[in-house]
Amino acid sequence: MSFADTAVLFVLALLLFGPKKLPGIARQVGKALNEFKRASNEFKAQIEAEISQLEIQERQKKAEEERKALPAAVQTAAPPEGSVPSVTTSSQVETSTEPSAAPEPGSSVTEPDRAPEAVDSVTPNTTNA
Repeated sequence: MSFADTAVLFVLALLLFGPKKLPGIARQVGKALNEFKRASNEFKAQIEAEISQLEIQERQKKAEEERKALPAAVQTAAPPEGSVPSVTTSSQVETSTEPSAAPEPGSSVTEPDRAPEAVDSVTPNTTNA
């Protein structure tokens, strides 16, 4: 709606209702619009609250279904019938990444938990005084 349209409506309202009633009518229209806006916001907030409540219930239902399905999945985790069990060979054991308990003879292995021995901090004075 442009300014010209608004001006025409104002002049028309002034002619129909007169200058004495126009401020009262404008107040009533303003109050009615404000009440409509408030009711619209309340309705919108109520709808959003209902939607969020439904989403929460849906999430809880999914979580409960997952909890029920988890024990069933653990029970069915056994290998299928007729499958060949895997066997660990000696070469797989030797290439293990776990550290061995005893170092090989002739290797220099330092213990990471042990602090290095204290070194004497006295240095000989090599400058001529």
